[in-house]
Amino acid sequence: MKLLVRNLARTTTEQEIVTLFSAHGTVNECSLVLDSETGQSKGFAFVEMADASEANSALKSLHHTTVANNKIRVKRAQD
Repeated sequence: MKLLVRNLARTTTEQEIVTLFSAHGTVNECSLVLDSETGQSKGFAFVEMADASEANSALKSLHHTTVANNKIRVKRAQD
């Protein structure tokens, strides 16, 4: 299942996101979206988890939690 993580602090790294989601299961892939001109984070990322129940657990636990002073939003990504 692919999840969309929004409202990330611009300083949050891919590794920090992986660590956050790994507490709920195996993370297959994490893609922090970067601005092509500046190389800076755009404030959102995609996290892919193979097990749907682990992904749902992460979604329920992490949605509206505060990470680096930002209240993140987690939802299923649209294909």
